[in-house]
Amino acid sequence: MADKIDPDQATIGPTRFRFLVVAFVLGALVGYTLVPLSEQLHGTAPTIQWTSVGVLAVIAVVLLALAYSTYRTLHRERRRMEPHRAVNFLMMAKACALVGGFLAGGYVGFGAQFIDQMDVVLPRERVIRSFAAAGASCAIVFCALLLERACRVPSDPES
Repeated sequence: MADKIDPDQATIGPTRFRFLVVAFVLGALVGYTLVPLSEQLHGTAPTIQWTSVGVLAVIAVVLLALAYSTYRTLHRERRRMEPHRAVNFLMMAKACALVGGFLAGGYVGFGAQFIDQMDVVLPRERVIRSFAAAGASCAIVFCALLLERACRVPSDPES
């Protein structure tokens, strides 16, 4: 006996802002505690490379391109998209938004450990690079939310 699925229960809602805030705060706590833990275990805090910032920026650009392509296909051209493809894009967007929020918080927490040492070169580089990576992570969140919004099914004008 098959149960009938209620259409309201079969939908995936947009990512809630509070989940992004929780991910950011958890990331900030992890990033902030990473410095003393690393100094205790290894004697020094890790450094952040510009390639990390670049990779995060590339991810944001890819998400933005997917969002634009999906929006154009579904909303402007009113073409159909394979359901599994749309669901995959939606799930990727939700995951990227949460991970981007966590990474942004982590980089901010990491950089916050070195704010009071800005007159020394290495801590200043850590702050600059961590905040640049946090900005790129915020761009990931923004672009992922755009992709999530682009995956919304447009209302049928005939109904």
